[in-house]
Amino acid sequence: MVTVEDVRRVALTLPRTSEHLIRDRVKFRVKQIVYVAFSRDETTMGFGFPKEERAALIAAEPEKFFPPSRSDERFNWVQAWTAALDEDEMRELVIDAWRMCVPKRVAREWEEAQR
Repeated sequence: MVTVEDVRRVALTLPRTSEHLIRDRVKFRVKQIVYVAFSRDETTMGFGFPKEERAALIAAEPEKFFPPSRSDERFNWVQAWTAALDEDEMRELVIDAWRMCVPKRVAREWEEAQR
């Protein structure tokens, strides 16, 4: 099971990331773009994900992933049950969502520093 603290440990190491508490929900963002957000009870985690690939992800693992709320369907967004995620998978999802928000140069520099 993944917790907010697990995500925090990953997200706050990513350049330009800030954490915010908005309407009792923990969110991680780059400037004004939210790339990870938790439900109030922290049982679900929404994250940036390409719209074109969303249906395939949900179809592949419907017990783990589900669509965003109707009002968020227009965004590059999908949701997951935190109890169904492991830390490695969460790390990959968070980093990929972050990459969608930052300039390619920033992501490339971060990746090079990780080697």
